[in-house]
Formats: sequence, structure tokens, C-alpha cells
Amino acid sequence: MKSNVSGCSVEEAMRLLGGRWRLLLVSYLVDGPKRFNELRRDLPRISPRSLTLDLRALEEAGLVRRTVHQTAPVKVEYELTVDGERLRPVVSVMMDFGLWLKERPPSLA
Repeated sequence: MKSNVSGCSVEEAMRLLGGRWRLLLVSYLVDGPKRFNELRRDLPRISPRSLTLDLRALEEAGLVRRTVHQTAPVKVEYELTVDGERLRPVVSVMMDFGLWLKERPPSLA
């Protein structure tokens, strides 16, 4: 991951959550644990590689926990950690903002 250039706290958050999928993944995990293929169904346009890389990055940051259940076949679940739960308000604000964007008339610019 790239380093924070400006020292700004917003840049630090965007360094971790920026990109197309990470905050969206978090938004799906807010509802509870999900398996890899459930997340793929929720985000059909994400490639398996991108999903894996983004889940690993969120896991390394301590925001997502990966649990392997020793069953046949092996069951792997992803869920938010206590630190990841701190993103709930961020997801909520982004959802509200997205709804506002969808409802407003197109700009004249």
C-alpha cells in the first residue's frame, strides 16, 4: 500500500478504503458475516482476484476477520472486527449521500 504523503487523516483513510471495492465490501459486511461467494454474488463485477486482494488488505488492517471452519468442504467467513465496526457511520453517511445523488436532478454544468 502507498504511504500517506500529506499526513492528512482523510488521506490516511482513503489510502486504506479508497478504490472501487473496499468500502463497498465493508458495507456488505455491516449486515453480518459473509462467505466469499456471497460477496461475489453481492458484487458480480468484481474479479475473484480483486476480491481476494481487497479482503486481505482489510484483514491486514485489522478491519475484517477471516474465519476458517474445518468442515467438508471448508467454510470461510469474513466479518467486521471491532475496529471494522467503527466504519458503520461512514457506510451510513455514504449511503445517505448516494441516495441524495441518485434523487437530485442532473446538474446543468
